[in-house]
Amino acid sequence: MRDLPHSLIPLKNSGPASPYPPRLGVVVVGAGYWGPNLARNFQRSEEWDLRAICDLDVERAEGLARQHGVASFGSLDEALDTLDFEAVAIATPARTHHGVALTALGAGKHVLVEKPLADHWDKGAAMVATAEENGLILMADHTYCYTPAVQKMRELLLEDELGDILYIDSVRINLGLIQPDVDVFWDLAPHDLSILDYILPGGLAPDTVSAHGADPLGTGRDCVGHLSFDLPFGAMAHIHVNWLSPTKIRQMVIGGTRRTLVWDDLNPQQRLSVYDRGVQLPHRSPRAGAERREAAVSYRLGDTWSPALPEREALGQMVAEFASSIRGERPAATSGAAALRVLGVLEATSRSLQSGGAQAAVNPADGLGLEEQFGAGLMDRGVLRQEAEA
Repeated sequence: MRDLPHSLIPLKNSGPASPYPPRLGVVVVGAGYWGPNLARNFQRSEEWDLRAICDLDVERAEGLARQHGVASFGSLDEALDTLDFEAVAIATPARTHHGVALTALGAGKHVLVEKPLADHWDKGAAMVATAEENGLILMADHTYCYTPAVQKMRELLLEDELGDILYIDSVRINLGLIQPDVDVFWDLAPHDLSILDYILPGGLAPDTVSAHGADPLGTGRDCVGHLSFDLPFGAMAHIHVNWLSPTKIRQMVIGGTRRTLVWDDLNPQQRLSVYDRGVQLPHRSPRAGAERREAAVSYRLGDTWSPALPEREALGQMVAEFASSIRGERPAATSGAAALRVLGVLEATSRSLQSGGAQAAVNPADGLGLEEQFGAGLMDRGVLRQEAEA
């Protein structure tokens, strides 16, 4: 603990020990778009004690800090020199994540980072390695993974309710803010990629991706995009992202051999629908060639049902997960290594775009896996791209 003025040193409690663990102190870095949401949920949580807000825009930091009755600083370094706390939550532009995170990790603080983990895979890998080497938690704020709907989707897939996956089709379009530093893939696709990494039993592990983008407004970055990659057993995933659509759609369709799952995030009355309908193939057929293809396909028309979902704020669940992982109760579902898998796909997407949509390998660090570079401790949920099982 740093030396504090005598008036700020807490008095020892002579009464009985509290049955509840002490709250964890956290500092939020970034008071722009996402920082206020993080600050609000940390303040509401019984697990956390919001200590301060940091932002280069001191007036903006002061304004948000006043709302929550906490200190404000113009930099994380000032907060580190002044306060005692356990964790840092970063809500700044992606290009700054690496530097801020390494500063916090170097000071012995656990770190939460909003998506994407970093603006380059090697920077993200350095963040993951530093956290691992120092025995600290690095977690990504992949908020959708903590929504009741996505958690139910994961449950259904892990219980094999859909059967073998045949395809995944995801659409995330809206009349959105054109970002100054990233294209539409880096802005919107991390949501869908992190969801797939969370719900698929093997995680996000494509060998290659193919991406096509367009910049019809001449902004200098793609505003409309399509991303495709293979899934196991000949299945395919497709993600459509768009900043220019006048209508807002957030929908994912997962087709399986048993059932099809539809997630419509903008339909609060029925966010999830499970269809017992689809194409059905016989297990065996004596026919061959065109005759077999013609005879093999039939259609199943069954019931449709909608799972009941609890109502709770995803960010509240996310900050609780951060506290639990720090206390060693369970690994973070959206760990730094999980975020790095998403980052690897995003970088491959950019390489595919640069080559006119040709397939690009998801091949971080010129083929070297995280285990080979930084140690086996980084390889949560199996291995990045399941290399250890190959």
